[in-house]
Amino acid sequence: MVLSGRICCVWLRNDLRLHDNAAFSRACALLAARKCDYILPVYFWDPRFFDANAKKCPKTGDFRKSFVRETLLDLKNNLRTIGSDLCIIHGTPEVALKSLLDADRSIIVTQEEVTSEELAVDREVTKVGFKLDYIWGATMYHRDDLPYHNTLSDMPDVFTPFKQQVEKRSRIREMLPTPQKGQLPLPPELPQQLVEELPPLVTEPKKQCFQGGETAALSRLAYYTWDTDKISTYFETRNGLLGDDYATRLSPWLAVGAISPRKIYWEIKAYEDKRVANKSTYWVIFEMIWRDFFRFFAIKHGSKIFWPGGTIGRKPAWDDNDEALERWKKGETGWPFVDANMRELAEAGWMSNRGRQNVASFLVHELKLDWRLGAEWFEYQLIDYDVCSNWGNWVVAAGLTGGRINHFNIVKQGKDYDTDGAFVRHWCPELEKLPTKYIHWPWHASEEELQNYCPNYLHVRPPLANDKADTRSYPPNSANGGRGAKGKYRGYYKQPAGQSQGEFIPQTSGQAHSTKWKQMLTSVTGEGAPDGAGRGGRGGRGAPSAGRGYKPKKRGKLQ
Repeated sequence: MVLSGRICCVWLRNDLRLHDNAAFSRACALLAARKCDYILPVYFWDPRFFDANAKKCPKTGDFRKSFVRETLLDLKNNLRTIGSDLCIIHGTPEVALKSLLDADRSIIVTQEEVTSEELAVDREVTKVGFKLDYIWGATMYHRDDLPYHNTLSDMPDVFTPFKQQVEKRSRIREMLPTPQKGQLPLPPELPQQLVEELPPLVTEPKKQCFQGGETAALSRLAYYTWDTDKISTYFETRNGLLGDDYATRLSPWLAVGAISPRKIYWEIKAYEDKRVANKSTYWVIFEMIWRDFFRFFAIKHGSKIFWPGGTIGRKPAWDDNDEALERWKKGETGWPFVDANMRELAEAGWMSNRGRQNVASFLVHELKLDWRLGAEWFEYQLIDYDVCSNWGNWVVAAGLTGGRINHFNIVKQGKDYDTDGAFVRHWCPELEKLPTKYIHWPWHASEEELQNYCPNYLHVRPPLANDKADTRSYPPNSANGGRGAKGKYRGYYKQPAGQSQGEFIPQTSGQAHSTKWKQMLTSVTGEGAPDGAGRGGRGGRGAPSAGRGYKPKKRGKLQ
């Protein structure tokens, strides 16, 4: 049924809120200018993003599906309180819009997206005759206020100069008014089944840590600021690993647009005026600028942020090791700090910022695996997945943007940020009784100690190592566990006399089991084919047969 009348369709995507919503603000302005008679809020549950494709490659895991569903139901309820509603349509926008609206009499208002697959959907919509009226609402700094050319071609590729320039030369706009009762009139002939349709039920995740929706988002912001003053100590706690309050944990709501970046900014400014302004309150804003940076970085570089060689076009020769990838995904690498973080991701759909940096560094720099495999796994698992932040962070972690490469010393990071081993013990119960001095490197314990303290640890195969592991050492006093000197060994791996380079075994305090471990390590670390060999430049290999069957792709074509 095609609706009659002049209708402004507000096509909601990652802006699922009423407050500070530029799409609703534009629709209200069009109604006031008599350019439309009705306003129809719509969300499309697009199977290309939520369902498995022909290759059985789901993009969205149950954690995020459940969170988005809750967010849609909350927005639906909030719209109903002001006399409107949300139409949730299962299907693709280009097909559903054509059957719902008259292209010649309708206006489609939607938030501008910036990455390839989302832009491909827009092109499909325009092909069936609709014109899109874009608004900007995904960032704290408005794109039009940046001190750069409108293509962002002169924007720095490194965060620090970007931050300095926007802080000095740009401003953050005031929030837009929230629609009031009667300002979003629905078409009178709207079919009842269209507004009664709900998002599909999903398999309930094992442990849902976040409640979806604008209501919960605003509650969390109030809790972290006015109710508890936890924002005043954010800088000191931000590298925490356990608990709910070491960080703002607002990212899931930001990712779906249930809370506005400007709402967070102006709430912090009000808090600073009335309570305290310090390094911690600023640091939350600092992290929000990082989020803006990655979105604008994606605009500047387009699909290069998904390419094997990143924005600089360099193509490392990745190892082809499906077993290592599968162990990384399952949290069975044998490196406790990596494993604990990966298990938290699998069980909760969440990982701390500190954890994300470490597991990415481990995949890329220790296992030598294609960084896009990690980015795709995060896309599937994370409850707070944001296309620009996720892929931007991963391509940076891979060292393919021209900036500094952070190669983390995993053991040192674990000792620095999980000093007592509580985080590892929480997620790796097989290590629960292991003395703290061994908790981040169990291979330093003797076989007798391992049998006494954690007999179940031995069923998890020994730490993955790369048979082409370079001879870089880890500086013991490095602030971030970065690069070390080349050609020296300082204990995290040792090379026995007569052993050829590339045959590394974990250093242990007892050598009785080292031969067995060496054999097992060798069995899972074969040299792989160069990235992209014989595959037309796609640079990917299929996931292991026990996995989900997807291939890393040059993102840009909907599957």
